[in-house]
Amino acid sequence: MAEKEKVTIVVFSGDLDKALASFNIATTAASMGMDVTMFFTFWGLNVIKKNEGPLKSKGLMRKMLNWMNRGGSRRLPLSKFHLFGLGTWMMKKLMGEVRMPPPEDMIATAKRLGVKFVACNTSMGVMGLGEDAFIPEVDSFAGAATFLGEARKSTVNLFI
Repeated sequence: MAEKEKVTIVVFSGDLDKALASFNIATTAASMGMDVTMFFTFWGLNVIKKNEGPLKSKGLMRKMLNWMNRGGSRRLPLSKFHLFGLGTWMMKKLMGEVRMPPPEDMIATAKRLGVKFVACNTSMGVMGLGEDAFIPEVDSFAGAATFLGEARKSTVNLFI
C-alpha cells in the first residue's frame, strides 16, 4: 500500500484570519486522505492555548508577556482592522452568517480528521509556558528538528 501524502503547516501567527486559513487547509487536506501535522510556534501558540484558567510563568518578564498575550482560540485578533476588538467581533458575526465555524470548532474538526498538533517547546521556553497552558488536543511538544523531520517527508509545506 502506498504511503499517504503528507502536509506540514507551520502556524506562526496568532491572528484569527490566519488561524482560520491554517485550519481550513489542514481539514481539507485531512479530508482528502492526507497525513497532516500542524506545528504551532511563537505567536501561533496562542491558537492552542487554553481559553480558561491562569497561565503560570516564572519571572517578571514572562508573567508580563503572558498577561499581555493571554491567547486562546476565543481571543485571537484580526491581522488587519482589529479596531480594538470591533473588527474581530464583526468578522465573527459575518462568519456566523455564512455558517463558517469558529476556531474552537475547527480545532475539534481537525482532531476528528486525525490532524496532529505539535507545540514548539523552544517557543514555549522563551515565553515561559508549560504543557499545562495548552488545550488537550495538542499531541506533542517538540522542536524544530521534529518539524523538519516531518517537513522533509511532506509533499506540501506551508508557513502561515
